[in-house]
Amino acid sequence: MIVFLAGFFIKNYKDTERPEVRQSYGILSGAFGVALNIVLFLSKLLAGFLSGSISIMGDAFNNLSDAASSVITLAGYKLSGRAPDREHPFGHGRTEYIAGLIVAFLIIITGFQLIEESVSKIFKPEPTRFNALIGGILVMSIVVKLIMFFSNMQVSKLIHAEALKNTAIDSISDVITTSVVLACAFLSSRFNLNIDGYVGTIVGLLILKAGYEAARNTISPLLGEPPEKEFLDDIKAVASRHSEILGVHDIVVHNYGPSRIFMSLHVEVADTMNIVTAHNIIDEIEKELHMKYHCTAVIHADPVAVTDPAVADLKHRVGTALKELDPKLSFHDFRVITPSYPGERKKITFDVQVPYGYAMSDEEITTYLNDFLHTVVHDAEVEITVDKEVI
Repeated sequence: MIVFLAGFFIKNYKDTERPEVRQSYGILSGAFGVALNIVLFLSKLLAGFLSGSISIMGDAFNNLSDAASSVITLAGYKLSGRAPDREHPFGHGRTEYIAGLIVAFLIIITGFQLIEESVSKIFKPEPTRFNALIGGILVMSIVVKLIMFFSNMQVSKLIHAEALKNTAIDSISDVITTSVVLACAFLSSRFNLNIDGYVGTIVGLLILKAGYEAARNTISPLLGEPPEKEFLDDIKAVASRHSEILGVHDIVVHNYGPSRIFMSLHVEVADTMNIVTAHNIIDEIEKELHMKYHCTAVIHADPVAVTDPAVADLKHRVGTALKELDPKLSFHDFRVITPSYPGERKKITFDVQVPYGYAMSDEEITTYLNDFLHTVVHDAEVEITVDKEVI
């Protein structure tokens, strides 16, 4: 539904990589949620008064909480689109994540309040009523929430928005909640069962679960999470399309909100390449990354010996030794620095890529490689840097 409406309200709605288009989708989704949730709140509030059911009343106020969440989502997207300023040089993109976190906390608060009221109803049960109007309102609510779930999930995938995914999760949770409430209201009136308080407690627990999952999914990008492997592979592919680039490594991605990415990476070039030529190639790669991801990219060039057979042989030996230790391990930026003045020792330097949570410590790995190199090259200083990366 939201994607359909986008064709009428969002200019260039298909170009979802553009920050202003993402922002417009978020604002439209927020307005869509506010309108529908207010209608659902008023409808269920009426049904709750007519039936005297605590679970229906709780479900109504859950929709009011959803409306408030949609207002926060709308405000979050509006604020996240503000330009960088002196106090926030990297922009306001993370406001979107903060909005998602507030939504999650509102969901949790609603769950606790409903559980409290439902437990009270268990000890002081009251009769509930059910008729076609009440049933129709609850069925209508289920259909609307299903529409909201599919709409928000579709948009969240389209613009990679965790806040809208949280809203979608909340919507499908509401579908389950309202279905349980509908079944409870029908059974209570048909068989004179006082189960309203018990069902309300179950509904509250389901709401708490949805709030917890939404909070967990939003806190992760706020704290900082690694980029997906497909994203890293694509960055490498962009750089490697230039035949002069011999390798890509040490990719670091800082996310200040969707479509507000800052990245740095190292590329390997032949040590015989002219520095101006290398600079021009790197400039071109930075522009390509900016065009594709609307990001700021900074690239560092690492010279690699391509004509010295002694360096190539030593590099091959190090690679063999590392594979004997563990085929999962790899290395890059291998250089042999010759002395530039009398008395200076030759230096061998390279980086080893080690997975997070690896069984061996960094010190054990570097000691192993140092011992190996000192048996091969007796008069060299060895400098090994360990890079942690998801492999």
